[in-house]
This record gives sequence, C-alpha cells and structure tokens, in this order.
Amino acid sequence: MEKPASGPLLVSQHVTRIGLFLIAAIGISGGVLQLYLGQPETTVRLDNIHRFMAGIYLGCGFISLWAGITIARHNTLVYLLALGVFMGGIGRLISISIVGLPEPAELWIGYLIPELLLPITLVITQGITNRKVLKV
Repeated sequence: MEKPASGPLLVSQHVTRIGLFLIAAIGISGGVLQLYLGQPETTVRLDNIHRFMAGIYLGCGFISLWAGITIARHNTLVYLLALGVFMGGIGRLISISIVGLPEPAELWIGYLIPELLLPITLVITQGITNRKVLKV
C-alpha cells in the first residue's frame, strides 16, 4: 500500500532514505562497472549472464534512488527492495558455501555483511514508520 506524502519526515524515514541511497550508490556504481567489465575470464555464456545481471543491478540502483527521494510515498516498495538486497546476500552465502570465499576474503565479507544487515535495518525502520503513520 503506497501512501501520499504529508508533513515532515520521521526519523525512521530518514534512516530508510539513507539505506535506500546506499543501495542506490552500490547498485548504480556496481552495475555500470560490471556492465563495462563483464566477466572476461570465463565462458561467453557466463559473461552474457553476468552483464545481464549487471543491468538488473543498475536498474535496481535507479529504483532505490527514486524510492529514497520519494520515501514518504512508499511502503511495500521498501520491503521489496530490502528483499532483493537480502536475497543477493543469500546468493553470496550460497556461493561461498559451495565454491569458497574469494580473495581478499576481507573485501568479500565486507560486501556480505551490509547485504544481510541493511535489509533488516530497512524492514525495521519501515515497520516503525508504518506504526506511526498508518497507526497500525
């Protein structure tokens, strides 16, 4: 359920907005970089899939940017974006469990932790907003 914008933003909305802007920055920069770089050290098929997913990543970055800018109008979209990032983190966990942790390990753990924690933060802050705005 989307709601109309009204009044000043709550603290929880500001926190959600910052989280969405972080997702946007990561998605836009990562999407552009991966579209450009591709996956040259693999098969043609995997490079094709890699660049396709980079386009999805880039698109999600733009959606997150728009959602952050227009945060007062959103509810369900925040949850869906959080789910997408969380599932990306789950995908990374599955990869690590099957093929191992890439080097340098600290870098990849540095990617993984926000992919799991940021969505939880977004769900909590959006829930707080809903309780205050929707009086649930």
